[in-house]
Amino acid sequence: MPLHLTEAQLNEPVTAYTRADFATLYPEWTAGEALAHMREHPPPGRIIYFYAVDESMRLVGVVPTRRLLLAKLDARVKDIMIASVIAIPTSATLLEACEFFTMHRLLAFPVVDEARRLVGVIDIEAYAEELAETGESASASSPAPGPRDDVFQLIGVRLTRSQQARPLVAFRGRFPWLLCNVAGGTLAAVLVEVYHVELNWQLAVLALFIPVVLALSESVAIQSVTLALEAFREAGPSWRELFRRLRPEALTGLLLGLTTGLLVGAIAAIWQNLAVLFLIVAGGITIGVTCAAVAGMAVPHVLRLLKRDPQVAAGPIALTCADVAALVAYFNLARLLTP
Repeated sequence: MPLHLTEAQLNEPVTAYTRADFATLYPEWTAGEALAHMREHPPPGRIIYFYAVDESMRLVGVVPTRRLLLAKLDARVKDIMIASVIAIPTSATLLEACEFFTMHRLLAFPVVDEARRLVGVIDIEAYAEELAETGESASASSPAPGPRDDVFQLIGVRLTRSQQARPLVAFRGRFPWLLCNVAGGTLAAVLVEVYHVELNWQLAVLALFIPVVLALSESVAIQSVTLALEAFREAGPSWRELFRRLRPEALTGLLLGLTTGLLVGAIAAIWQNLAVLFLIVAGGITIGVTCAAVAGMAVPHVLRLLKRDPQVAAGPIALTCADVAALVAYFNLARLLTP
């Protein structure tokens, strides 16, 4: 069936386009047993990779065809398979599956459920011909046509470029998320007004360190957002994947916040000759940076699960969360620790 990459179809679940005629092997088989099994029970569809599974159909490895054919007949499948398998989760959309092809340049990917059970395979050959036709049409209408793009560029890079080439479309996609920064800046001003008594303490000495508190939180938030976007190359977004990554990122944020907080706090206390300022600045930075790391990792995952573009929206939202968390922590510590 031809596949026309309309926006609606790109947002359909990847399971609607998977094949169930994949070839599976058991890790304990020898290469000879695997080949004999394939001859006796040939899969009805094309074979690109062999997938090693356990008795519960959980994916444990992948065997490239060349590696199986050239292996010694007594070699075990578990010894020749690639244990680190890049798999697409069943929760992914077709567009996200296309991103896997673009990032990893493989010919096929297994599709697995939350228990890592193999439910299907999606391969580039299933719709490569239609994609090529779409690419030729796009090139013919381009003001500066060039060589036909390969399939990987077509399904990934071309889509992004065509969207960004239209200013009005780009504006509509990006402007709403900038309202998060507007709201965050307004909320920051409200917080300054609410805590004006603390800001008047010691000739508003606290105001001197607001920029560095915010800068550190924002920097860590952007770092975490970048890491979250990079993580999508290895695994599709899911709530399970989000919770798996949050804990180590929170611990990393805590270490970054504690280290930078102690450093800036010491500088502030020595500079202003106020011991209590050390606790306020160090504590505010530690809490703010930790929250920023968590927000930076969580926001892209949540946006992707909500079918929104994290590359456009994650930055403004994460920065707003980081700013608010840092200011609230900073001002409340000042309220608690000063007379």
